[in-house]
Amino acid sequence: MSEPPLDELVAAVAVDIPDFPEPGVVFRDLTPVFADAGVFRRVVEALAGSVLEDPRVGALRTGPDDPGFDVVVGVEARGFLLAAAVALVAGTGVVPVRKAGKLPRATVAAEYALEYGTAVLELHTDSVRPGQRVLLVDDVLATGGTLEAAAGLVERLGGVVSALSVVVELPALGGRERLRPHTVHALWTT
Repeated sequence: MSEPPLDELVAAVAVDIPDFPEPGVVFRDLTPVFADAGVFRRVVEALAGSVLEDPRVGALRTGPDDPGFDVVVGVEARGFLLAAAVALVAGTGVVPVRKAGKLPRATVAAEYALEYGTAVLELHTDSVRPGQRVLLVDDVLATGGTLEAAAGLVERLGGVVSALSVVVELPALGGRERLRPHTVHALWTT
């Protein structure tokens, strides 16, 4: 028996939470996806695979065993879970982008707008080297503010964003357009 398409599987397992964290916002809760070993495995392999198969990222490869990125950067908080697993599959390291005040050493910071307010992200100044190729990973692409801020931090440190990968994209909120010219991979568009 064949497995269902991944986007259908994620849609069936994820839970929509209306009015969270504020009235009018529908939160896509992927924690049930992470809790299901089979679904999580497929999601992680697909996140890594979509990037490895992309010819735009392929142009960055130095050889057949090179994934086209040197490190995976995960955005707080669910992006950490995904980024660590993708890095393990790809054979690279993983770096966290955290909310303000959570990293212990020198950082660069970026303020950004959310659907429901503003926030600040930080990245250690020594976590991305000039010229290092980075895959950015997060759970959901909504307005694009979070990933835009994270990409900006990577680029301020001299890193090169190979691609951005997410599990869910909410296209009505325009995030993909905001992130141009970066390559965006989404497993489920809703």
